[in-house]
Amino acid sequence: MSPTHNTRIAVIGAGVIGCMIAREILAADPGAEVTVLDRDLVSSGATRRSAGLHFPRGATPAVRALAAESQRYYAQLAADRPGLPIHPLGMTVVAPESAGRRLEEVYLPESNLRRVDEVPSGGVTLPEGTAAWAGDGCQFADVPALTQALAAGLRPRVEFREGVTVTGVEPDAEGVRLTLGTGDVLTARQAVLAPGPWLAQPAWRDLVAPLGARVKKIVALHIEDVPSDGDGAILFHDEDAFLLPYRARGHWLFSYTCTEWDVDPDTVDPGLTPANRAEAVEILARYAPRLADRCRSGRVFCDAYNPGDGPLVRTLTDDGRLLFAGAAGGSGYRLAPAIAAETVRLLSKHAA
Repeated sequence: MSPTHNTRIAVIGAGVIGCMIAREILAADPGAEVTVLDRDLVSSGATRRSAGLHFPRGATPAVRALAAESQRYYAQLAADRPGLPIHPLGMTVVAPESAGRRLEEVYLPESNLRRVDEVPSGGVTLPEGTAAWAGDGCQFADVPALTQALAAGLRPRVEFREGVTVTGVEPDAEGVRLTLGTGDVLTARQAVLAPGPWLAQPAWRDLVAPLGARVKKIVALHIEDVPSDGDGAILFHDEDAFLLPYRARGHWLFSYTCTEWDVDPDTVDPGLTPANRAEAVEILARYAPRLADRCRSGRVFCDAYNPGDGPLVRTLTDDGRLLFAGAAGGSGYRLAPAIAAETVRLLSKHAA
């Protein structure tokens, strides 16, 4: 017979969202029994490939509220633990000259957007008809290192099971029964699925399918140009793209919106294709031809997206014993604190 263990709350997924959820569960109830499971190591999935850029923006009122909550959380976290790899960063927004009112509706008041004559970094020039706004509240984090640091702080009170695949998820009247690849069975009163882009795993594919979330490819190019200490992030508003100075690695990163849908995180090609590079260079060449010529490498992965408004935090069973948290559309780090807080609110609402 397989060994059976009990826990109060199980969190499936040890990326930044899963670890944030565990942290917030304990913040709400320091005596909670929590187990975090992942088929790989902490922060080894989509979190390992995160660009780590946080900026105070939300395309809709719902996402702006999440961004504001996360903004406050990260500010407090950085103040409480100054050794964490969270670094303030200057920010410049590039948009059409007529976009001033629209930007005020999208960016949080904390951004304090103000018109400037030029982009101060990155070799970016303003094409005719475009303008630049400087802003506050932007930061960059080494997300894998941050997630590992948070997990290390949780380990005295949280059971981590790394390298453990969840092969079955069975909600019942008593809770959620998790069958594990090790042969063990874990019974939880409540469980949270935070699987990142692994929506189609057999253990939970049918449970998650009604949410309608989809997986999209994410591509970012590495630009072989060394950033200076004063360089900040540059956000291209209409293109939904950004330039990020990766000072620790000695190059820039250019992220743009790739539109390849329904990819599989286990089989997606991690290498750049000619089409990926051409799409990115076409955008970058409008603003920084010199940098476009230096796009010679990059990173490719994917993330889950909600077809509606913002990330998904939903109950998957009528009794609220099983929840889903994610589909953050490439904004897992940026919105993780707010996703975690909403998850804990739902867990508390449906606690036995």
